[in-house]
Amino acid sequence: MSWWVMPTTADIGFRAFSDSPTGILRESALALQGIQLSDRGLEYLDGHIRHVAEWSIPFGSADIERTLVRWLEEVLYNSYVEDKWLVESELSLDEGYLRAQVLWVESRDVELEIEVKAVTLHDLVVREVGLGEIVDGVEGVPSFEGPGWMAQVVLDI
Repeated sequence: MSWWVMPTTADIGFRAFSDSPTGILRESALALQGIQLSDRGLEYLDGHIRHVAEWSIPFGSADIERTLVRWLEEVLYNSYVEDKWLVESELSLDEGYLRAQVLWVESRDVELEIEVKAVTLHDLVVREVGLGEIVDGVEGVPSFEGPGWMAQVVLDI
């Protein structure tokens, strides 16, 4: 696991770590989905039929924070509107688009404990962590030493 639930005052958040920009987008989507699952939902997730698809969103700039928020909103939209619960993805950034090869299961088959309403901009951080740089841990989240990427996201529940 490369993400951890992060304490917040009212909602729920996470910190994720990875070795690349696309990796941090992937880990953040897995954190978003993982936070919502009940223990039973997680236990039975592998038993559902998986489907393959490509999801894409325009990102139009090198702003990785905005791209992360748009990607997480796309994951939420597919989960709640299109009945496609993301379970895995491989991402690429090219030609102005974030392209994701995804595996998904039907959302109606997934047992949730928490419903995320929205991705917030409150305390949002997405950044590269330099070689030897240390990102201090917070309650329940370990410290991270670069090189790599870190994302911190607060979700409205």
